[in-house]
Amino acid sequence: MKQRGRHRRRRRGRAVRAVLSGTALALTAAATLISTSQATVADNPGALERIASPAELGRLRLTEQPVPQLWLDRLQSAMGRPSGVQAVLDSADRTLRDERACTGEEKEALPVEPAATRAYCWDTADAASRQWQPESVTTSGDASEDGRWGGHRVILSGWTDSGDDAGGRGLARVAFVDADDPARLTYTWALLAVPVDGGRDYRGLVSHVSGMTWYRDKLLVTTSGGERDALYVYDLDRIQRATVTSDAIGRVPGGWSAHGYRWVLPAVASYRPTGGACDGPDGAAGQAAAGMPCPTGLSLDRTSAPDSLVASEAAPAGSGRHTRLWRYYFSPDPARSGLLVADSAGTVIAGEAYETKAAGVRGVLSRLEDPAGHAAWYLSRPAGPHGVRGTLWRQDLGGARAPECGSEDTHRCWGEGTGSLSYWPQTGELWSVSGRTLFALPLSSVDRALRR
Repeated sequence: MKQRGRHRRRRRGRAVRAVLSGTALALTAAATLISTSQATVADNPGALERIASPAELGRLRLTEQPVPQLWLDRLQSAMGRPSGVQAVLDSADRTLRDERACTGEEKEALPVEPAATRAYCWDTADAASRQWQPESVTTSGDASEDGRWGGHRVILSGWTDSGDDAGGRGLARVAFVDADDPARLTYTWALLAVPVDGGRDYRGLVSHVSGMTWYRDKLLVTTSGGERDALYVYDLDRIQRATVTSDAIGRVPGGWSAHGYRWVLPAVASYRPTGGACDGPDGAAGQAAAGMPCPTGLSLDRTSAPDSLVASEAAPAGSGRHTRLWRYYFSPDPARSGLLVADSAGTVIAGEAYETKAAGVRGVLSRLEDPAGHAAWYLSRPAGPHGVRGTLWRQDLGGARAPECGSEDTHRCWGEGTGSLSYWPQTGELWSVSGRTLFALPLSSVDRALRR
């Protein structure tokens, strides 16, 4: 397909989305009886504030909880030799639709400014079900310095079961996407699990995977609900094959089941808040009572030294609390590949932390901008009431800016239900999910939009 034709389609797509967004924004303004300019001023979170208090930084400490090696060995002995990412990709049995095949509703979830340059929608059977919701994304651009894993370009997307099935509510699964051919992305599913009973069995992870990061051979995901841990860690060289197809999870007569999926990932470690547990999908109840910031957004920052895991919490609007942003450093020790820097007691401390007035933060990304270590933080917020679009803020110690769109220059130009953010350094692309749509755009287009 010729480059010129692709550019014309992108311009037409941006124009259509801008018209649709302008209509939605006008209706919203009429319904709320406030001007867009008033909402823009009220929404601006201003500059970041550095957290320097030892007591406040102490609340961000984590304790590493390795799954005993005996448990992992026992599970592997019972289930058979584990597989890696390559085997999962080879079994891909679903195909993502490109933007031309997405429905109008799916495309409406995309950002207006800057516009997505690539967009994909899931297989029609997965897209039709509202029981599972996509929430997070990470890529092989996070995993390795060359942006590939085993020679492949790979995207992982975390989904949460939010349906009414009492036997499956809250489970977490990951789509393994083969992205070698941008015109034809294929994928399959793996269930996230936690070893139990000394490694003789496993249970499904019951959590929102609102944030996830793939670093080296480890996948780190956020937890919520009944899980006591802030993060779970999965080894992508320890993917097990289910041998029985049923809705059950774990050991069953005749073998092993993973809620109907072919693959299952047993956790190899977790990180628990040192001062208390995370309880609640947004951490609201637990944080209000114990003051424990529990990550809901994650991303990788390769511009820091060493590489770091960036985290954000989702302070609910109207809670009176400022949202906290912070980072943990990854261990450079080859024996601790993909794990965080921890002392001999397993304690992990935050390298730095900030507060922002932005509420409801869903996705977070941080990039150091100069040798002095000054960082720009990108924060995505989902749509508000009345169908208002989300916002993507670029914030630092000097202030905050967001792309503007529409006739009233509103900042609500991002996707309708944007999830986590992931930066692919080798392509310069920012990846995210909005609604049920996976999309990418150049991070440079965000910065250009801020200079207009």
